Amino acid sequence: MSTNTINDNNQTLIFVYGTLKQGFPNHHLLKDLMSSNDAVFLGSHKTLNSYPLVCGPLGIPFLINIPGSGHQVKGELYSVSGRALARLDELEGISRGHYERLPLEVVTVTEEEEGEPQVTVAEGYFGHRSFGEEMWKKNGMVGMEEYVDKEGEKYVRVENRDVGLNLKDYIWAYLRSN
Repeated sequence: MSTNTINDNNQTLIFVYGTLKQGFPNHHLLKDLMSSNDAVFLGSHKTLNSYPLVCGPLGIPFLINIPGSGHQVKGELYSVSGRALARLDELEGISRGHYERLPLEVVTVTEEEEGEPQVTVAEGYFGHRSFGEEMWKKNGMVGMEEYVDKEGEKYVRVENRDVGLNLKDYIWAYLRSN
């Protein structure tokens, strides 16, 4: 756990579960933010409630806002500045309807059955409601507990995607495919 502090009083706790995690393709953004004291790693966490976590087109993970379905999802918790939050929102396509940043409760991964877990309210990036439930159904309503290397290897970086298509195009093509 880091002892660094953020240069901003307007901090947000963000739970990441996919390509932003350590060892995955988009973690470079969080590393940059940590080096400028705009983000602090708070440790491994999991969702208190179960949620569907599925892979969509291009190997992109989507957490779906259907509490009680799926699994407790493992990920990482960060405290981020307002500047960092804006950069994360841009990466996640908040303004383009790719993801929605919504509150969720998380607990540390190491906490087992010994007493009540310490619950932390954070925010996470959920697949946008315009396609989330359909994405869950497309994946046979079978989700993952954690986005791991096997799924990460399928991820197609932005620079390797068709320049004529945006992520929503890929999502709708994926959902309409057999």
